[in-house]
Amino acid sequence: MERKLSRQEASEAVQDHGWRYVLGTLQTAVPVGTLAQGITLAAEAVAACGDDADRHLRVDVRPELAVFTLQSSDHATVTTVDVDLARRISAAVERSGFVPGPGLGAEAPRPVQVLEIAIDALDIAGIRPFWKAVLGYVDEAGAEGPEDALVDPVWQGPAVWFQQMDHPRPQRNRIHIDISVPHDEAPRRIEAALAAGGRLLSATRAPAFWVLADLEGNEACVTTWQGRDG
Repeated sequence: MERKLSRQEASEAVQDHGWRYVLGTLQTAVPVGTLAQGITLAAEAVAACGDDADRHLRVDVRPELAVFTLQSSDHATVTTVDVDLARRISAAVERSGFVPGPGLGAEAPRPVQVLEIAIDALDIAGIRPFWKAVLGYVDEAGAEGPEDALVDPVWQGPAVWFQQMDHPRPQRNRIHIDISVPHDEAPRRIEAALAAGGRLLSATRAPAFWVLADLEGNEACVTTWQGRDG
């Protein structure tokens, strides 16, 4: 029986199989040499998932990299089925002579990650319909409320979510970027951002998120799944 998993359960279940839990998904990346190799691996992953592929698996194939993402489309989160599929995909990839992994380390193109755009608003219900229309986005499965996040129906663009403001902030940016990374990638990413001239504005909610800013005060949050259940 399919069961939703906690962040901790999902992370621990796939950690040793080359996957990472990132913002409600399981992700792994496989370096390949050609687009044909990536497409072949994608087909093998689909075969490994069987009838569950369409409801759980997304694949982004490029000439040098194939990125696999698992999430239950019915629940918009990770379930026991996704964990089982992750292990099956890893086995299929390894049988083909490739190595699935989260892409950690400076030598990798970049780790698996999820990008979100956050919009600060006083009246979320009032502005949400505009962003839904102008972006061509839809409600996330199971989250159709007037203040819930919006997602790209074909999963090419970042999700957009809305943060409640308590008073106007006309002199401060009201849109910021969230970069959700594997929990074991966050320290390296923050260090790189600071070395590149960034500033750490807040770590009070770490390891759930760190608030960083560039030299002009434009903000970005590096986030992980940790620290969100307490």
